[in-house]
Amino acid sequence: MSTPSEGWAQPQAEQSGLPPRRPADLPAPPPTVPEAPKPAPADQPAAEAARPADPACLAALTAAHGSGVRAAENPAAQDAACVVAEPVVVEAMTVRTNGGSRKIALQPPPTLSCATATVVAHWLETSVAPLAQGHFARELTALRVGGGHECRRRNRSANGPQSEHATGSALDIFAFVLGEAKANGGKPSEGKANEAKTGEGKPEATKPEGAKADATVVVAKPEGATHERFLAAVRQSACGAFATSLGPGSDAAHADHLHVDIRMRRAASSRFCQ
Repeated sequence: MSTPSEGWAQPQAEQSGLPPRRPADLPAPPPTVPEAPKPAPADQPAAEAARPADPACLAALTAAHGSGVRAAENPAAQDAACVVAEPVVVEAMTVRTNGGSRKIALQPPPTLSCATATVVAHWLETSVAPLAQGHFARELTALRVGGGHECRRRNRSANGPQSEHATGSALDIFAFVLGEAKANGGKPSEGKANEAKTGEGKPEATKPEGAKADATVVVAKPEGATHERFLAAVRQSACGAFATSLGPGSDAAHADHLHVDIRMRRAASSRFCQ
């Protein structure tokens, strides 16, 4: 049998008890080169500028519903999912009524897509204004609104799909403001109010005899059966005019307002109404 010394040879350094030889000098490391910026992930597209309002859409809207609608100044969006196509600011819409025409203000003026504003105008003219006249014998004069374009997710959640407000395709309505009612059933005055002489001889505008003060129908707090019937009819009409209509009773997020939007669905005739 061979001994370990006969079967293999230990390294010379170990045999002599000396430390290993110093390796040859290594070249200096190359200078550090800063990394190139990484491209944005595919699910986070770069910021995109909103398309200005289509002159044809805006021209048709103002021709039919007055100059209270104007093109919106829309800077580049920080999130490409929050770009409004053809944005407009809606201060008021003129609608045709049995008595001629009536301007309906939106307070405060929301920013909407031109397509959304067009649907809202048609709905006010053909449904809401006639319903106000039928239930109260009053003209609809304003909408109290709280949501037009707003870059956020649905129901303000941290996750989930983008809200239709992010693209200006939705509007939230909190109240309907009605003009003065006439005790004699006459039409609201479009001209000067009745005038009476003051002690100084100056004309003073006064309300016609029998006129009743403006009224507000609050979506979350209807006052009496007439308010409730009016709101029910308005919501029913919204189901036909918009792709989505949500209000009190649908969920907690819509307990105090009526939400309407024109979200595109698989079928053009599909509606979500609660």
